Amino acid sequence: MSSKPLVVVESPTKVKTIKKYLGKVFNVAATVGHIKDLPSKEMGIDIDKGFKPKYRVIPGKQKVIASLKKEAGDAEDIYLAPDPDREGEAIAWHTAEILKKKGRRFHRVLFHELTETGIREAMDTPEPLNDNKYDAQKARRILDRLVGYQISPLLWRKVKNGLSAGRVQSVAVRIICEREKAIQAFEPEEYWTITARLAAQAPPPFTGKLAKKNGKKLTIPDEAASNAILAELSGKKAIVEKVLKKTTRRNPVPPFTTSKLQQDAIRKLRFSAKKTMMVAQQLYEGIELASGEPTGMITYMRTDSTRIAAEAAEEALSLIREDLGADYAAPKPRFFKNRKKVQDAHEAIRPTSVRHTPESIKAFLTADQLALYTLIWKRFVASQMQPALIDNNTVTIRIGDYQFKASGSAIKFPGFMALYLTAEEEKGRPDQARTMLPDLAEGDELALDGFDPKQHFTQPPPRFSEASLVKELEENGIGRPSTYATILSTIQEKGYVEKIKGYFRPSELGLIVNDLVVKSFPDIFNVEFTAKMEDDLDRVEAAEIDAKMILKDFYAPFSTELDAAAEGMLSMKGVGSATGLSCPKCGSELHIKVGKNGPFLACSSYPECNFSRDYTRDEKGNIQIIEPVSSDAIDKTCEKCGKPMVIKRGRYGTFLACSGYPDCKFTQSASADVGGQSTGVTCPEPGCGGELVERRSKRGKIFYGCSRFPECKYAIWDKPVNRPCPQCNAGFMVEKTTKKDGTFLKCLNPACGFKTTDPDPEDA
Repeated sequence: MSSKPLVVVESPTKVKTIKKYLGKVFNVAATVGHIKDLPSKEMGIDIDKGFKPKYRVIPGKQKVIASLKKEAGDAEDIYLAPDPDREGEAIAWHTAEILKKKGRRFHRVLFHELTETGIREAMDTPEPLNDNKYDAQKARRILDRLVGYQISPLLWRKVKNGLSAGRVQSVAVRIICEREKAIQAFEPEEYWTITARLAAQAPPPFTGKLAKKNGKKLTIPDEAASNAILAELSGKKAIVEKVLKKTTRRNPVPPFTTSKLQQDAIRKLRFSAKKTMMVAQQLYEGIELASGEPTGMITYMRTDSTRIAAEAAEEALSLIREDLGADYAAPKPRFFKNRKKVQDAHEAIRPTSVRHTPESIKAFLTADQLALYTLIWKRFVASQMQPALIDNNTVTIRIGDYQFKASGSAIKFPGFMALYLTAEEEKGRPDQARTMLPDLAEGDELALDGFDPKQHFTQPPPRFSEASLVKELEENGIGRPSTYATILSTIQEKGYVEKIKGYFRPSELGLIVNDLVVKSFPDIFNVEFTAKMEDDLDRVEAAEIDAKMILKDFYAPFSTELDAAAEGMLSMKGVGSATGLSCPKCGSELHIKVGKNGPFLACSSYPECNFSRDYTRDEKGNIQIIEPVSSDAIDKTCEKCGKPMVIKRGRYGTFLACSGYPDCKFTQSASADVGGQSTGVTCPEPGCGGELVERRSKRGKIFYGCSRFPECKYAIWDKPVNRPCPQCNAGFMVEKTTKKDGTFLKCLNPACGFKTTDPDPEDA
C-alpha cells in the first residue's frame, strides 16, 4: 500500500492542477463535495442532547470513501485541502473522521489560489483543523434543519404538500413580498418641472432647471401652479448669478468581493448570480494555458474581504507603468479597509497574476470565462491606478424671483476610469450624462429662448433584479457571499417568486406562504433577527461565543411559536383566507384556498354552495375573478380521435384535453410554444445564448427545450440542474430517478458519465 502523504481536495478538477505543482511526492484525491450530511428522511438533530447532529455518509459516496482510503494507504500524513471556507472545513473534519488511523496526522491546508506559489506556501504552512469554524458550520446547518424540518411539515398540513420554508430563503421571499405590497399601495403624486432654454454669446446652448424662488426650495404640484410661475417669468431677463467651478477626485473602487462580483456580472454581462459563481469556480480551479497544464487564474471566489497581498499590488503597479504610463499608476500600493465584522480569511477576488492579461489568455478561455476574467482583471488593476479628475461647473441663473440651475462636467484626467467603471458608474459617466456649459461669468446676461414645462408623477419603488436583491441581502446582513446564488435559485425553484423581464415578483403562492409564516414566526423571519444570527455565527467562528448557547437561545422561543402555529396557523386547505368579496352564486364571502393545482377562490358556504373560480390580481393587488372559457369557444379538435377539445386545469396551469376522455387521453398545451419555468441553465448549443425552459409535449409529457425555439431546437427529457460537472466541467447536469439508485445528478457528457447524490450546499 502507498505510504506517500495524501492531499484531499473537494473537486476532481483541482486534482490535476495540484498534482502539476506537487509532483509525485504526494497522492492527490477528491471528496467530490460533501461526504457526510444530516439524514434526508429525518431531522437528524438530537435536541435533548445539546442539539447533537446525526451525520451520515451521503448515499452514493461509498465509492468515493473507498477510493480515499485506498489513496491514503499507510500514509502517516494527510493534508486536508477542501475549500477555505466553513463548508470546506466541515468536509475536512468529515474526511479526517473517515481516514482516522492510529499514528496518522492530519493537517489543514488552505489554498487561496491554485498557483505554484499559492500551493507551495499553503503546503509549507499547514494548520490544525479549525474546530471553531466547524462549529459555526454545524450551528448554521442545525439552525437551517430545525427551521426547515419543523415548519415545512406545518405548511404541508395547512397549505399544500411539498412546500418548504428556509431560515434565510424565507426572509428573501419576505423582502420581495414586502416590496410588492409597497408597489401595490403606492399612490403616484403629480409634480411639474420647468426648464429654461438658454444661450450665452459663445456656444453651446444649454438648459437650466427651476430650483428655487427667492432662495427657497420650490415644488410645483400641478399645471395651475406651473402656469402661474410661467406668467411671473414672462418678460424677465436671465442673469448669471453664481458660477462654481470645482475639480473633484474620484477614487477607484476596491477589488471584487463575492457580492460585488455578482452585482457587476449581472448588470454588465447579464450573468445570473449562479452562473457567475460557476464560471468563477472554473477560473479558480484552473485553466489549461499554453503549457497544457492547468493554472488557477483567480484567487478564491467566496469572500467578503477587500484585502489584497502587497506583492499583487506591486505587480499591478509595474504593469500599469509599462502599459499605460507612470501617470496612470498610483504612487504606492493602494490597500482598502474592510467593513466592520467582515471575515478576513481570504483576499479579495483578483487575478493570480496580472501578467495573465485577458488578451494574452483569451485563446484558452471560453467566452463566459473570458468575460468574467476580464471583469475581475480590470477591476483589480484599476484599483491600483490614479484617481480620475473631473471638472464640475454649476451655474445659478436668476430670472425674476426664481433661480435656475445648470450643471456640466468633463473628465480632466481619466485615471482608473480609462480601464474600468462599475455598472453604476457607467450610468453616470461625466463624459456621457452631463451637458457641456459655455464659459460664463457672474453678471452675464443670457439669451432666453423660452421655457419647457413638463408634467411628472412620482414612481413606486422598483422591483428587485438579481443584482439589486444581492445588494439588499448584503446590506442587510442576510446570508453570506457563498449563499446568495443558492438563495436566488431556491426561491424560484420553490415557486415562491417569479422572474419576469429580469425582475422578481412574488407568486400568489409566495404571498400566501409569506403571510402565514411571518404571522406565526415574526422573529425568525425578521430581517434584523436573521442578520444578528449571521453575526452570531461569525462570532462562533471567532471563538467569541459558544454555538450551543446560540442554538439554545434560538430554540426556546421558536418551539413556543411552533406549538402555537400548529394550532393557530390558518388552514388554506380548509377554511382559507377571507377576501371580503361576495359569492356571485349565494352571496356568502369568498375565501382563497389552496388545492393541488394552486390557489383558487371558493365559497365559504361549501358544501352548500360549490362556487369556485381561478383568480388573478390587478396592479393594486385587488382580486379579479377569472371566468372559465366555454368549451364551445375552442375551435380545436383532437388530433387523435377528432372529438372537440376542452379546456382543463391541472398542476401546471390550463391545458387542452380531448372531450372523449377516458376513451381518448390526448392533451395539448393551451397555447402554442409557451415555455414553462426557466431552469436557469444556458442552452449548450454553441452561440445560442438561450435558456432551457420547462415545456409540455403534445401528449402532456414534460421536457426541457431552448427558449429560442424554433430558431434553436435543442431539447432533453431529463430536468437540467444549473450545477457544473465537477469531473469534466460540463456546464450543467441532469436530475434522474431510478428504482435502483433513487434520485441523482448525472453528467450528459458520454465520455464522462459522472453521477452524484451529493446535494448543493444549502443556504437554508
